Amino acid sequence: MKKTKERLVIVGGGMAGAACVDSVLSLSPDRYEVTLLSAETHVNYNRVLLAQVLREEKGVGDISLTAPEWYEENGVTLQKGCKVDKIDRHRRTVIDAEGREFPYDRLVLATGSRGLVPPIPGAGLYGVVCFRNLADSERISSILDKCTEKKKAVVIGGGLLGLEVAYSLNTLGVEVTVVHLEERLMERQVDSVAAGLLTKDLKELGVEVRLGCKTTEITGTEHVEGVLFSDGTSIETDLVVMSIGIRPNKELAESAGIYCEKGIVVSDVMQTYDSAIYAVGECVQHRGRTFGLVASVFEQARVVANHLAGDSRLYFTDRPSSTRLKVPGVNIYSAGEVVAGPGAETIEYLDRGAGLYKKVVLKDGKVKGVLLYGDVIDGPELFGLLVEETDITARRSRLLFGVGAGAEGAGVLSVKDLPDSTIVCGCNGVTKGAIVEAIEKKGLFTREEVAAETKASTSCGGCSGLVDRILESVLGAGFDASYTRTGICACTQYSRDEIVQKIRELKLISVEEVMEALGWESVGCEACRPALNYYVNMVNPDTAIDDRSSRLINERAHANIQTDGRFSVVPQVIGGVITPDELKRIANAAVKYDVDMVKITGGTRIGLYGIERSDLAKVWGEIGMRSGHAYAKSVRTVKSCVGERFCRYGTQDSVGLGVELETMLGGLATPAKVKLGVDGCPRNCAESAVKDIGITGVAGSWEIYVGGGAGIELTAGERLATAESKSEVIEIVGAFLQKYREEAEYGERTAKWVRRVGVELLRESIVEDREHRKELAERLAMAIKGMVDPWKEAQKIKETA
Repeated sequence: MKKTKERLVIVGGGMAGAACVDSVLSLSPDRYEVTLLSAETHVNYNRVLLAQVLREEKGVGDISLTAPEWYEENGVTLQKGCKVDKIDRHRRTVIDAEGREFPYDRLVLATGSRGLVPPIPGAGLYGVVCFRNLADSERISSILDKCTEKKKAVVIGGGLLGLEVAYSLNTLGVEVTVVHLEERLMERQVDSVAAGLLTKDLKELGVEVRLGCKTTEITGTEHVEGVLFSDGTSIETDLVVMSIGIRPNKELAESAGIYCEKGIVVSDVMQTYDSAIYAVGECVQHRGRTFGLVASVFEQARVVANHLAGDSRLYFTDRPSSTRLKVPGVNIYSAGEVVAGPGAETIEYLDRGAGLYKKVVLKDGKVKGVLLYGDVIDGPELFGLLVEETDITARRSRLLFGVGAGAEGAGVLSVKDLPDSTIVCGCNGVTKGAIVEAIEKKGLFTREEVAAETKASTSCGGCSGLVDRILESVLGAGFDASYTRTGICACTQYSRDEIVQKIRELKLISVEEVMEALGWESVGCEACRPALNYYVNMVNPDTAIDDRSSRLINERAHANIQTDGRFSVVPQVIGGVITPDELKRIANAAVKYDVDMVKITGGTRIGLYGIERSDLAKVWGEIGMRSGHAYAKSVRTVKSCVGERFCRYGTQDSVGLGVELETMLGGLATPAKVKLGVDGCPRNCAESAVKDIGITGVAGSWEIYVGGGAGIELTAGERLATAESKSEVIEIVGAFLQKYREEAEYGERTAKWVRRVGVELLRESIVEDREHRKELAERLAMAIKGMVDPWKEAQKIKETA
């Protein structure tokens, strides 16, 4: 007789609920008939990265942790958009809002939490939101889209999430003010010194901060108009984001008669007062404490899965946890007691000028707290000392230095000494033991492979260095930091050439089609999605569907983002030649929008710096010039000297050739940025010798050089050919560019590609093989035909709307 599977129902499809499903299936894949009921319409996603979705650095697909088809493949019944209203404990049945019933033998509640909203007047107005899920991110975007004037936002709460939201809004061109009740930001994670550095850095990024400030009212009729404070001051705003804490969602459990206090009260094995019902995540209360960090949530999921699988050896202990602020350019690592209490002492290092601060709190010779600002590489290993309560008395003088370099005698635990229980990846709750086991059992050799197998380092990336060192520790002499897998990233085993071949053979025209056809192992990552988007557009320029979500922020905004979150506008100045009327329009726009700086760029263009994102379209409309693509992986500039027209040394018309080349090629998508230089004589005034493509005029002909670069590694171009006429130069340069477009790795500059392929082979296929050159020119012409100027296109859409 076939054994009937037990019925396991999990209420809550967030990170806690999904982690339970994953862990149960890993430990006992055939024991349960699993049903996952999720109130959200999206599959499980990484909430740690929500702020990056808000600022459009990532799309929904980028943060999804489980592909939709995974549930079906693993026999899990997933019900999305399912709101559970009732638990009938007597009948062991869960009932949703539509009256559907889901019987269970075991039930796990992973109902999460909701943002805390204080009982102040105006808190219910349109424009007041919390920030907990994707729906909140979409709601914020919708509110901002309706603002016609300068967009303003107030973030109430200066904790981790509040600051990440504030930074994200700032990058979107919103004027942001963080309002915090306490006298320092992140008061639970940092001390007054680190808080001072943090406040200074945030203000430099463009985020205003008001400390010791109590909100008394949110004003407006139907929509938010402003915020009033207890000192009588006020701020006008379009948006208020509440980020002052969370409240466990215990109501479902409470209505079923399950004992609750602040949250759903659970035992050390995460079991409620009903032995058939467990609870995990932000909805629970364990030994008087509630939880908000993912490391604890994942540990709880492992404990529940262990008991549901019948092992029953694990129990949950509320261990110390670490936190890290995910604001680009502001690095904070914090764990334990960051302010010394009675009987404690500190070891500190402070360099205000460099923005570096390191602090360890000690008591009885043991680490009780870690606080790092600016340089956080040693955080995980110092955290290991805290967790294991290691006596560091004999090595305290070396405690703050040398750890990250892995130096002999650094004085702290080596990677081998770190206990297996140490959380390496706090974002995903991955322990050192899990990483070591994956390396040993799965035969992993790279960080990318570890990431694909364990999810370590796939979120904020703060643990990447430690993952590499664990690899080195386990593999010993077998570890090679330069080793790369066959695939273009950890998501696939396919190489660049194999992917391009499949795109051609199967006529694939979108990122999603490529992933589906080639059996991608995930929803993709920051490495493969932009590459796939480039490859489909390169192979099929006339039919490809451009995936905007697979582009990086600069290419999505069609402008370079600056350190303060604002943008630069760099119009195309073909060949460095500009008319008085164009100069006038640029000047008028610079004055009208009060730009921070107007600068002649290295590519002989005129850049306007310090423009809000909301003003970009207006500035481009008033300038009325083509984009210079200063932000894109494309042909950017063709720099030229004045040549024979005005210079007594000039032997050729460098300006004329430069204008022809940039008019034809400017903005053409390439694997990496491409810069050209045209000199009228060998004196190299336009620096053609160190350009991706350099053209030098000599008596009666032109010399063409390729693969130069003036970046970190200065590289002189190699001579590809000598051409007798402008038309021959244009033909050879175009063929070279198309071959580079078709054969180089995404992100590979010409300097590396030329030396990898060999200039002799390029000369043979481009210069000597005229038939092949003609074929390349034809494919280049097709690509050029489909090119559009992004800002002119935006104006056209606006005018016809």
